[in-house]
Amino acid sequence: MTEPAAIRPASTVLLLRDGASAGEIEVFMMVRHHQIEFNSGALVFPGGSVDRTDQEIAARPELYSGGAGLGEEALGFRIAAIRETFEESGILLARPQGSNALISATQAREIEAVSRAALCEGNTHFLDIVAGNGLVLALDALVPYAHWITPEGMPKRFDTWFFLAAAPPDQLGAHDGKESTDSIWVSPREALAGGDDGRFKLPFPTTRNLIRLGKQPDVVTALAVAQQMEVVTVMPVMTKTADGGRQLRIPREAGYDGEVFAFGPAG
Repeated sequence: MTEPAAIRPASTVLLLRDGASAGEIEVFMMVRHHQIEFNSGALVFPGGSVDRTDQEIAARPELYSGGAGLGEEALGFRIAAIRETFEESGILLARPQGSNALISATQAREIEAVSRAALCEGNTHFLDIVAGNGLVLALDALVPYAHWITPEGMPKRFDTWFFLAAAPPDQLGAHDGKESTDSIWVSPREALAGGDDGRFKLPFPTTRNLIRLGKQPDVVTALAVAQQMEVVTVMPVMTKTADGGRQLRIPREAGYDGEVFAFGPAG
């Protein structure tokens, strides 16, 4: 009998900016490399697994702000969210020590030029980047938005927290060219249209979160609404329909405008 897949903690960040069109928000998204084992070729938000070094930073409260009242596990999710965002987009949610303002785009670019590739290749640690540049991670810039757990029976399973964050001014972001092959700032409407016409491959949780995000007209409203939300854990349950199709069931109270959703073609 095959052992069930272990569940890995992970974090994902929806980086937001106000769109060029009035009443629309934009979110930073990337196309996963087709050779990546999980979600290959998909259009996704920056994110990845929590690792040991995230917990090492959690044990150093002088290296982050906004962690009051959070346990070790919650801190790990938030630190991983900021680290993965930097690795995958180059955008750094951090402040100079003693400052209330996020680091400038110029400083972020300088740190990226020196450290991002080395971090992605495992040749340096995020803790060393943060401490070495006199930074404090802005955990308070993250607003919890969703919590999804991969369904039982899948070969890879993740316990993933989704966070919203306003993109720092003038930090534009760019894919790393390795794990991801393209990146765009896109409105939820445009991303969903691309999923419908086949331009984009959108994972189910990504689709549901884009639909929900698309209801908000600007970044300030999106963050304010998220701060008032109760995050309900979603672990979809897949079943077959009488016509040979498949459907996913999620909790209605999670706020995704439904409970049962068609998934994939019938056959």
